[in-house]
Amino acid sequence: MGAALKKISVVVLYNHIGDDMYEQIKQVDPATLDFMPEYNIHVATVSEEYTAIVTALKKEGYRVRLVNIAENLSTLQNVLRRNPPDVIFNLVEFIHDSHFLESAVAGMFEVYKIAYTGCSPFSLELCMHKGIAKQLLQANNVPTPKFISLNELSIPKQHGLTYPLIIKPALEDASSGVDKDSVVYNYEELTARLEKIFKEFHPPILVEEYIEGRELHVSILGNNPPRILPPIEFDFTALPKDFPNIITYDAKWNPLKEEFHRVHAVCPAELTKTEMKKVEQVSLAAYKILQCRDYARLDLRLGKDQNVYVLEVNPNPDLTEGVSFMESAEHAGLSFSETLSMIVDFAYQRKLLRLHQESVQRELAKKKLVQKKKEY
Repeated sequence: MGAALKKISVVVLYNHIGDDMYEQIKQVDPATLDFMPEYNIHVATVSEEYTAIVTALKKEGYRVRLVNIAENLSTLQNVLRRNPPDVIFNLVEFIHDSHFLESAVAGMFEVYKIAYTGCSPFSLELCMHKGIAKQLLQANNVPTPKFISLNELSIPKQHGLTYPLIIKPALEDASSGVDKDSVVYNYEELTARLEKIFKEFHPPILVEEYIEGRELHVSILGNNPPRILPPIEFDFTALPKDFPNIITYDAKWNPLKEEFHRVHAVCPAELTKTEMKKVEQVSLAAYKILQCRDYARLDLRLGKDQNVYVLEVNPNPDLTEGVSFMESAEHAGLSFSETLSMIVDFAYQRKLLRLHQESVQRELAKKKLVQKKKEY
């Protein structure tokens, strides 16, 4: 990156209030758990995670400040109106305790014409509605498990899907509502699980065919063209016998639960050339169809039938150093700070393009005005 770009100002923007679960976990003695943890239970707090991003961007030469909206729209407006940066590194995942407003925050960046990292409001909203996203994938011949989207607690015994099935909320993020009982094997288990999920989450609820096979996370970086990073495969062999081979909420986020320590990420995944080609084709197609940009992570299954199925597309995924997206980036030869710098540059280049287009439009308008005066 040239010296001029190194002077770019960046606001790393996030939203957090209340207690941090990971701060509380730091007080827990691993010896008090009823299982032997394999990984450190004292994981990075929200503050530590975002401070690491600020430190890495400063290392790359940016002028950076960290801002927590803390549910205060005045704070957000101060960033947008009083001292706008060249680029907002958008890490806001919710506001007013609602994931549905994630896209609205990005929409405010658009209104104020401030460049920001990651997906557009449209793409954020589209990926949030998993059922609609899956319909778009199906319509464009991108394989995704067969499913039914339920808005009320009612499903016929002859529903047309093949067991086993997996039940999950269609409007939640980060595997919320997914646990070891999410996979069901008959109608009785299906109706019991649906009753529980409808009580805990807003509809629609997805009933989806469970794909037996290998689970992959595929991270994509960039736009023209987007770049596939080395995929991660998840090894479920150490899970307790009563657990299905799925990544639950606790397996992702809760170091006090056994499954957090029993699901292992392997990067890069051992794929044949044929398998890798299928993974790349399906992943890039889904990325483009759902209009992702800058970076995203796709959850896939490589079925026993050797077909690749898109389970979910995650715009603006977690950027914790050494985890998931960043682990794949590191295996691609990109450091933590280099990857973050590339993401900022994608947004900054959009700003430069917008300014150029606005300049061209102004010149065209001037020429039309001059031409009109001549005609009179």
